[in-house]
This record gives sequence, structure tokens and C-alpha cells, in this order.
Amino acid sequence: MFSRARNGHELPRSRLSISSSLPSFSSSAVQEKYSRHPHLISWWIPLSLPIPGIRSRRLRIYIPNVRQMHYSSMARFGRKRGSAVFCFLFCVLCFVVFAFAKRFGSHTKQWPTFKDPPTLIFKREDLQRIWRWEVNSGHYPSRYPIPEQIHFNSALNNPALPPRGRDSFTHDPAQYTTSTKGTGPRRTYVSLEARPPNTAYPPRPIPGSVADLDVVMEHCDYGKRKYVRDCLEVLRVGAGLDNGKRVRRSKLEDWKYIYVEQPDNSTLRARSFDDDDVSQQLDKSDSESGLVKKWGVEWEVPPLQLPEVADYRPYHSLENPCDPESPKIFHMFWTGRFTDKPYLALLSFLFTQNLGLHKDAEHQKVCRPQFWLWINPGPAAAVPNPNARAQMYAELKDSPWASPFLHPRFKDIIKFRLWNTTEQLDGVEELKHEWRTRDLFNSGGWVVNVPKKEKTTTTAGGADGDSEKSKDDMLNRAGSKSVSSYDRMSVILSDMARFILCHRYGGIYLDADTIFLRDWEELWGWKGAFAYRWSRLPRYNTAVLKLNKGSALGKFLFRSALKNNLDFHPMTVSRYTKDAFLEPLLLRLPDALFDSAWLNTEDYQMDRPPQPFFTNFEHFFETPSPSGAAPQALGFDGFFKGAYSYHFHNFWWKPFDPARNWPDLGQRFAVAERKARIELRKQGITRQATYTSSNGGADTNKHHDNSTSTHADDLDDDQRDLSWATVLKRTFEAYLRGERPNMYGEWLDWEGN
Repeated sequence: MFSRARNGHELPRSRLSISSSLPSFSSSAVQEKYSRHPHLISWWIPLSLPIPGIRSRRLRIYIPNVRQMHYSSMARFGRKRGSAVFCFLFCVLCFVVFAFAKRFGSHTKQWPTFKDPPTLIFKREDLQRIWRWEVNSGHYPSRYPIPEQIHFNSALNNPALPPRGRDSFTHDPAQYTTSTKGTGPRRTYVSLEARPPNTAYPPRPIPGSVADLDVVMEHCDYGKRKYVRDCLEVLRVGAGLDNGKRVRRSKLEDWKYIYVEQPDNSTLRARSFDDDDVSQQLDKSDSESGLVKKWGVEWEVPPLQLPEVADYRPYHSLENPCDPESPKIFHMFWTGRFTDKPYLALLSFLFTQNLGLHKDAEHQKVCRPQFWLWINPGPAAAVPNPNARAQMYAELKDSPWASPFLHPRFKDIIKFRLWNTTEQLDGVEELKHEWRTRDLFNSGGWVVNVPKKEKTTTTAGGADGDSEKSKDDMLNRAGSKSVSSYDRMSVILSDMARFILCHRYGGIYLDADTIFLRDWEELWGWKGAFAYRWSRLPRYNTAVLKLNKGSALGKFLFRSALKNNLDFHPMTVSRYTKDAFLEPLLLRLPDALFDSAWLNTEDYQMDRPPQPFFTNFEHFFETPSPSGAAPQALGFDGFFKGAYSYHFHNFWWKPFDPARNWPDLGQRFAVAERKARIELRKQGITRQATYTSSNGGADTNKHHDNSTSTHADDLDDDQRDLSWATVLKRTFEAYLRGERPNMYGEWLDWEGN
């Protein structure tokens, strides 16, 4: 009866095989019944649904009987294998349904893939035209090679590069050209350093100077294993920001990255597209080998219509300091009520940029940058009412955070502008005829469908219907008030707005969570386009974006985005340029220049971090106690010295200065301060009521009157350890109060013209 092993021992009880001719069922008599009579189970289950408007009849539909399918699978393959086969087939069915829904039911009309689908819509002929237009316009002051896939037969003349020796341009006719031929003025790399006795503050950049971003890439590119710490040292030494504190004694010629172009009496004029040598430079073969077209979309019909190539004019050849082809405009986009976030961005702009606000500034021949703050007063999907502009200025005058910047001293450098989505989209030639047929809120393929009712009934800036939509849903948010109420719609809109603003008006776009840390003069001198790297990934982050006004690159980006359902997410923009081999035209600068803490917050370069050392972006607002002495001891000079700006990545709901959460700008703006304190007091009633002391009772001594004057402030009310955010805010405010100069040692002159 029992099986035995060959050695005569009995097998373990768990491996006994007991044979029986009787059927066995493990669970219930119901399973035995279905096993003996499988025909009793139907493959389809009928459902009877009522028909609207017809009471006497019902709609009868049939759905598959999943239970019967499962039993059949187990009867054929066994219990375990049958269940596994059933689950596998069920997953396959779900994927097939998803695939057909994505192919025929979505806006992309594409089958799902396991990698990013192609985005290219331009033939090689048009890609060559884009490259040639940008190079001839002086928008490629770089010696990085042109991708071989563009198929140029001869080198392009590059007016933004100095000439090289003759031997540098030997070219094999059997291969495609990847270099450009410099025809521009020669460069002189300068050494900026504070000279005695003026060593307390760094020198201003030379007007018209240019940053050689090829050199910057050599020292800062994360892809070449360069450290942010080392990059910042090169940036501050090369710009003379280490005033009086230089401890390096070696020759630092390799760290010079700022140059000036030597005077030349001639204007560097690029030839038009009708010149005879165009046919020699462009490879017009039929083959589009190496180019992968976007699925389901036809090629854009060449030739791409481009404006006339502009003359490249170095700074010394300009009649006026400002180049009309390259306006110095900083753009910023803001939604909802004005808060301390754009307030600090504007303060840092005044503290660092050469705006002509100091004494004797009128004698300097310098192009002063402007700051255009674009305000969308309501939710992203709202339609502004006819009085939106007047309401915007009324709210700005009433806001304690915004009203100081309406002072006449700032009227030529800070401008508030109303954002109107329809007006802006209609102003882009590449979009105006087709954008209404696309999804307006598309971020990396994630589409938010806005009902037409929402668009017509909800208006911005105190419009009709605002009071009726008190619920905090995604479509009705105007600004982010917390992590749980993040205004995703405005973020998607701003992804598109930055490209529109730079393409229509020229200039540089900055996210509203950005703080200036130094003068950007030499970045303005570099005529190319740029964004910066998405941390460790070889993708763009467009929190900083520079585009030339009406450029060929801008036309390419807008047409590509239009054919990809208006997707302007930075990751998608990275695919546009990569698929078209145009990445060098939109230079991906290292994040050390604008976002020095990013790699550390993702646990990279932890062995040699920069100063300060943030492992979380929140440390900017709440500096950890072990390093809590650094902000006050080091001050502004100890905060990522050398970087052009700092990006604190959202945290809109965290105040910069919790103890003094108001515009602290002195008697000149006392009305705004008093108003902010009164608002805080009203908001603080609830907080004070919920405060309890250590013994469990209400602590009435902790109730402070925030409406008192600044002279009555109690030191006990202040924080003991000040965060980096607090120190920077108070530093910028001290400059406007006249208590200290700006970072370059210049005192604000309120009486200037």
C-alpha cells in the first residue's frame, strides 16, 4: 500500500501517493455539480437595463462570464496552471483594450510603445535651413560640432566665432562637415578682479562682455563628471566675485570664461538664402535616412518660411547700448494673488542687476535690463473679463507685497503685464490658425480636459462666478496654497507661456521660484539660446529659458509642439530637439549655474557638496540646526557664490521670513508694511487661539500685536536661528531701506532720474 524508496525506507508522509478511483473535491458540492455538469454554466451573463423614455421595454445585453472562463481554464490545465493561464489571458485582454483605446480614442492616435515615440515633423532640408539661419545670425557662438546627421557639405560662416588658422578647415569631401568657419571679431579674455582700495565688493561685469559657455561646459558639465563645488569656484574666480578673498596662487588662465570682442569697423553681414553657395552647403538628397518621422503625421512641406537673417552686430559696433535684436527682458509668470515669492524675486533683481539706480549711473553707457512680470489673475482655464487690466493694477496697488514696485523710481525697469492666453496664442504666427483644435493643457502627454462651461462662466480677476466656485478643485485654483492644493493647471500653462514670451518679445524667462545671485551681463552677451540640465538626466529644465526673438529655432519648437498636441513639458521639448538633431542650438547648461542644490537633493555628489549643503529643497526655508549658524555668519556671500541664480523648487506656501512675514522696507513704504501686519493679525487670531503653553493651558502672553510699528518689535519675537531664506530676504530689504549697498557696493539713489 505504501510506496518505498529503493533503499527500503518509507517515503515521507508528505510525498505519499494515494490512488483512488473516486473523484475528490476540495471545497464544496457546488464545484462537484459544475464539474459533473459543465453545461449548467453559461458563457454569457445577460443584463437587463432600462431604456430611458420607454418603460415597457428593457435593453438586454450580454457580458462574458469570467467565472466560467476560470473554471474552463482549470479543467483544461489544472488548478494552479489554469489560474495562471487565466490571469495571463486577462492581462493580455486589458492591454489590447488599452492599446485600441490609445490608438483610436486618444488625441495622439498612436499605438502604445515601451519607449518615447518620435516627434519629428521636419525633413532634413528644413533642419539644414534652421541650422544655417541660426549660425549665420550669430546665434551659435560655439565650437561644438554640428551633428553629422544634418548633412552639410561645406562649413557655414559663423560671425559669432573668431577666425582660426587655415589648417583648421581642411575637409574631406567624402564626409559631411560638422564645423563652422569663424568670421567674427577676435576675442580678448579678461581677468576681473577687485583692485585696491576698492576690494570690499566685486567689480561689475564689463558692459558688452560675453560668457564663453564652451569653457563653462568644460568645467561644469555633469556628464563629464564635473562637481558643482568646482564649477562654482571657476564661476566666481573668473568673474572676480572672490573679491579680496582669493587664496589661489596658481595661474588661472584656464578659468577665464568672460571675453570682450575686439572693435571692427565693418558690420558682419550674413548672406541671404538666395545666395549661390546655398546649394553647395545643403544636401538635398531624397533620402531621409537617420530621421524618424512622427507616426500618423505628414512631413511639414518644405521650405520652412524663415525671416531674413539678421546682421550680427558686436556690442562695440552698436549705436546705442541696447541691441534691438536682443532685448534685455527678464520674463516671469505669476498666477493669483501677489505674495512674498515674486516680491523676493524682484528684490533680488534690484540687488544684483545693473539697473542705473545708483549714484552717477547716468554717466555709464550700459543697456539696462527690464523685468516684465506677467500676471494671470485667475485660474489657468479662466477667461479674463474686459476690466481685467484695471482690476489687476487696482489689486497691485492694494497689495502690500506688490505696491512698493509701483514706485516711480522703478517705472522703467519693472513692468506688470496682464497675461491673456487667447491673445498670446493668436500672436504666435506658427500657432494662431490651429491651436484651437488642440488640447491647451497637455503636460508630457497627460491631458486635462476643461469643459466649455468652465471656460465661459469662470473669469479672472474678480469676474462673475468667482464667488460661486469656492470649492478648491484643480480647475478653479489660482496659485498653490499647500502641497494638497497644488495649482497644476497654472504650471502647465506656464510651460507654454515661457516659450511664447521669449519667441514674441525676446529675452530670458525665469520661474517665479527663482532668486538672482549675480549680474547676468555676460549671459546676455552670449547670443545663443539655452536652458539648463534636469539634474543628472540629459534633459532640459526650462525654469531658465533664453530664446531669440522670432528665431528659426522658435519656429521649429512651436510647429513641433503643435503637431504633438501643444506639449511644452521640458521632457517633451528635449525629445523635439533630440529627434531633430538640434540640441546644440538650445544649449543645455549645467544646473550648477542656476540650480546648485539639485544634485545633492537627489543624493548625488554627496562626497563633495557645494556651500550651502542642502539635502532637501526645504532646507532653504528651514535650515537644519547643525548648520543653522551658517546663514547669519556667512550671509549673502556664502550662498552658492558664483551661481547666477537659485531655484528653490516651489514651496509657495512657506514664508521666507516667518517672524517678519511682511515687506520690511522702511518708512518710505510704511503703509504697505502696516497693511501686511494687519492682515497677519487677522489671520493669526485662529493660530493664537490654538496656541497652548507647556502646562496645557492657553498662553495669553504669546499673543502679540502685529500691527505695531517696526520700532516696537520685540527681539523675543524673532527666530533665534535664521534660515537662508530669511537672511536673503532681510539682506535685499536692507538695500532698499538704504542701510547697505547692493552686492557690487552701489548705494540706491532714490532721487535719481
